[in-house]
Amino acid sequence: MPFALYLLGLAVFAQGTSEFMLSGLIPDISRDLSVTVPAAGHLTSAFAVGMIVGAPLMALLSRRFARRSALLVFLVAFLLVHVVGALTTSFAVLLVTRVVGALANAGFLAVALVTATDMVEPDAKGRATSALLGGVTVACVAGVPAGALLGEAWGWRSAFWAVALLSLPAVLAIARAVPAGAPDLGSPRALGELRALRGPRLLVTLLLGALVNGSTFCTFTYLSPVVTRVSGLGSGWVPAMLALFGVGSFVGVTAAGRLADVRPMPVLVFGSLALLTGWALFAVTASRPVAVVVLVLVQGALSFGVGSTLIARALYAAAEEAPHLAGGFATAAFNVGGALGPWLGGLAISAGLGYRSPLWLSAALVAVALAVGGTALGLAGRRRSPTEVTEARARS
Repeated sequence: MPFALYLLGLAVFAQGTSEFMLSGLIPDISRDLSVTVPAAGHLTSAFAVGMIVGAPLMALLSRRFARRSALLVFLVAFLLVHVVGALTTSFAVLLVTRVVGALANAGFLAVALVTATDMVEPDAKGRATSALLGGVTVACVAGVPAGALLGEAWGWRSAFWAVALLSLPAVLAIARAVPAGAPDLGSPRALGELRALRGPRLLVTLLLGALVNGSTFCTFTYLSPVVTRVSGLGSGWVPAMLALFGVGSFVGVTAAGRLADVRPMPVLVFGSLALLTGWALFAVTASRPVAVVVLVLVQGALSFGVGSTLIARALYAAAEEAPHLAGGFATAAFNVGGALGPWLGGLAISAGLGYRSPLWLSAALVAVALAVGGTALGLAGRRRSPTEVTEARARS
């Protein structure tokens, strides 16, 4: 993998830390800015909405710019809004910085996904995707717990300063190491790239990505009460469990990166079946601490392994018709899942179904993904000749 690809991963690490760190900072922000905890929780929702809207929108805006320039603009904007966020005493201003930061994050990730896959051979998109998304998994392992510790020791503003400082070396490194590139004036027009969404292969892949990511964050968002109120472990275990989930996600992304380009169907089919089984088993055994420790690690690996493979397949599906928007499509779909899962989990808990309910919902979302994927494969098989089906299976 090119060294510049890992520098993009460094920026993704800083952005992933920013996206997830608020889960441990909301009470402190609430007290400091004199707002309710639910109001402070809107900071997380604002970031998710900004990511969903921003991914395709920012990818569209960046089409006529050299990719290195677009990456630097997005990353510098992301850095500056965190400086503003660390300094402000206004909740409204902080909320705006989260939206703008999400737009910049979404734009960076959309362009970075396309840039990363263009740095490697055409049949190595899976490995490039896993190397880039490794930054997100490392954020889960180290960045999020570190942000929580910083917030506890020096207040929530210190976590925002830390993200800004993490982004600075990434800006300098990308300016020096990522190829400048040039606007591709011969690429498909924006409307033509949007028409790629009419393709059933791409649409199904994006839907599967949203469902799988929804299942991941349905449980991840409520992992703290599962650990403390269902498993009976102390609150001191929560950072360790979050980090353990991150370790699993890193293992899953790394392993999937080696298989997503050569054996994607076995990864998706058997990985999804294992993921479904794991969520159901987690729900049944959530009161047993040993089982929880094991399953947090395993489900983190399976979730991100299947998820990163789906991102790679989306990039393959959109490569010809939507070379610039492919990353935006994938980013938006996965953030739809990232918003949908926690919302569904919250509804279930509010309805009095208990803290195991997000685990069952995670299993249900994966089951729906398997049903959708199986139906799509069956319909595609009917439209193809036996020879084409045999060749497709051989490639998988």
